[in-house]
Amino acid sequence: MQLSGAQILVQSLKAENVEYVFGYPGGAVLEIYDAIFQLKKFRHILVRHEQAAVHAADAYSRASNGEKIGVALVTSGPGATNAITGIATANSDSVPLVVISGQVGTPAIGSDAFQEVDTVGISRPCVKHNFLVTHISELAETVKKAFQLARTGRPGVVVIDVPKDVTQAMAKFSYPQEDINIRSYQPVIHGHTGQIKKAAQVMAAAKRPIILFGGGVVLGNASNILTDLIQSTGIPCVSTLMGLGAFPSTNRQFLGMVGMHGCYEGNLALQNADVVLAVGARFDDRVISVADKFTDDGKKIIHIDIDPSSIAKRVKVDVPIVGDVKNVLADLLALWQKQNLAFNSNALERWWKTIENWRSHNSLWFENTDEYIKPQQVIQALAKITNNNALITSDVGQHQMFTAQYYPFQRPRQWLNSGGLGTMGVGLPYAMGAKLARPEEDVFCITGEGSIQMNIQELSTCYQYRLPIKIINLNNGFLGMVRQWQELYYDNRYSETYMDSLPDFVKLAEAYGHVGIRVEKTADIEGALKEAIALKDRLVFMDFITDRTQNVYPMVGNGKGLDEMVLPPHMNTTQAAAGSDREQNSRSAS
Repeated sequence: MQLSGAQILVQSLKAENVEYVFGYPGGAVLEIYDAIFQLKKFRHILVRHEQAAVHAADAYSRASNGEKIGVALVTSGPGATNAITGIATANSDSVPLVVISGQVGTPAIGSDAFQEVDTVGISRPCVKHNFLVTHISELAETVKKAFQLARTGRPGVVVIDVPKDVTQAMAKFSYPQEDINIRSYQPVIHGHTGQIKKAAQVMAAAKRPIILFGGGVVLGNASNILTDLIQSTGIPCVSTLMGLGAFPSTNRQFLGMVGMHGCYEGNLALQNADVVLAVGARFDDRVISVADKFTDDGKKIIHIDIDPSSIAKRVKVDVPIVGDVKNVLADLLALWQKQNLAFNSNALERWWKTIENWRSHNSLWFENTDEYIKPQQVIQALAKITNNNALITSDVGQHQMFTAQYYPFQRPRQWLNSGGLGTMGVGLPYAMGAKLARPEEDVFCITGEGSIQMNIQELSTCYQYRLPIKIINLNNGFLGMVRQWQELYYDNRYSETYMDSLPDFVKLAEAYGHVGIRVEKTADIEGALKEAIALKDRLVFMDFITDRTQNVYPMVGNGKGLDEMVLPPHMNTTQAAAGSDREQNSRSAS
C-alpha cells in the first residue's frame, strides 16, 4: 500500500513513539496537518507562535528523563524563521529536539517563491544537523537519522526541511527498525582507561579538591553516580546554572551555584581549588568569567565531556576524558574504590575549615521588610510550601538568578531554564511542555514583567489544552537585570529599562480564561501561593509587586575573576579580603 509523503512522515513519528507535536499550520505543511487529522497517531498542540512551539517541545524533552524527544512542526518562510530562536535556545543547552519545517516545492527552491527561505542555510549555525529532503524515498530514513542524531552523543537539535511536493508524492512505507550506521558520526561513549587512571591519581594528590558539575550530568542521567562519587570522597562540589538539581542542594557538601551570580563560598572554593574535576560543564564565560584569571594559580583540571570540542575550549585541561559522563564517572568511582584511594585527611580538613569560614558570611542573606516584597521572599516561600519539590521553569533575568540562588533543587530535570542563549520568553512555553511531559507534578513558571510579555499569547494555548500551570510574576516595573547593570556600571543611566505601560496582568489572565491574583504585601505571599496550588485544575497568574531596587548579589562583573565579586550590602571588601587571607594561610599550612 502506498502512502503520501505526509502520511509517511506521520507514521515515522509514531514509530519513534512521539506523543505530542507542537506546531502551527501553514501552506507548505497542509498535507502534513491533513495526515495528522486523518491518522490520529499522536496529539498536536496548537501554539500561538512558532517560537513557543519549539520552546514547548524543548521543555517536553528536558522534562522527560531523556526518554522522549520533543518535536515541533512549522511552515515555510516566516514559520521557519520564527522557530530559529527556539532552535538556537535548545541547541545551546544540548537538548535533543527534532524540528520539521515545511518548504516550497522542489522546482521552486531558489526562485524566491512565496514564503521561501533557505531554512537549511539559516539554521546551520545553530543545529546539530539538518536535512533537506528532496525525494520521498529519503523521508522515512531521514526521520530515523534525525532522532538518532538528536539523542546520541552530545544531544542537540536536528531540523528536517520537507518540500511541499515531497509531502504530496506517493510511495510505499517502510521504517528502519535498527539504528542507521552513519560513517562520519561515531560518538565516543566510554572514557579512555589510561586517562581515568590518571584522573584518579591527580585527584588523590589534591589538597584542595572540588567537583564542578554542569548540565551534561542532567542530560546524561548521571546524577546518581555523581552523588555516589561526591559522598564517597567527602569533597565539596559546586554547580553551574544548568547543573542545579544534579546533586541535592541541601546537602552540606554542596557549596552552591558558581559564576556571575554564584555564592561567595562556591566561587572562592572553585577559584582556590588546586584540582577541579569538571563533569559535563563548559567553563563558559558566565561560569569562570576570565579564563586566564581562573587558571593563573596553576590548578589542575580534569574535564569529562562527551563532546571533545568542549574540552580545552576556554581553559587548559590537564586530564581530558571524552565519553558519556555516566560511564566515565562509574569507571572513575570503581577505580577509586578498588585502589582504596583517599585524600589526605589533614589537608581535606583544613580545606573544609576554610570553606566553612567563607560559608559563614552567608552571602545570600537579605533584609526582610514589610514595606516591599523582596523577590527572594517569594522564592523562599515557594520552596517551603512545595517542600523543595516543584518543577520550576523560569524566564531570563533577575528572577532567574533569584530562583537559582534561593530554591534548593533536589533532583535532576526539576529546573528548566535557558542557560546558553539566555532567551527571554521561554518560561511560559517551557511550563507548557513540562506539564505535558509530567502532568502529575506541580509546575511553576517564575518570570518577570518583561519576559512574560514575549510569549504571553500562549495563555490562550494553556486555556485550550487545560494546562493548570502556576505563574509567578516578580513584577518590579523594570527590565531588572539590565537596570542592575546600568546602576552599577553606567552611572544610573536607565536607558529604556523602565516598563511604563504595563498591562493589568490580573485582568489579562482573566481575559484568557484563567485566575489572576495580585500580591502587594509580604504577609500575603504564602496565602497566595497556597491558594494557587489549591486550584489544581486552573492556571493561576500571580502578580507579585516587588522591590524595584533589589539587585542580585554576589556578582562577578566583566573582566573580573571569581574572587573579585561585587558583594551584597551586608558584606564588604574587608570580609572578602579576610576570606582570601584565610585561604593563603591554609595553602601555606598545606
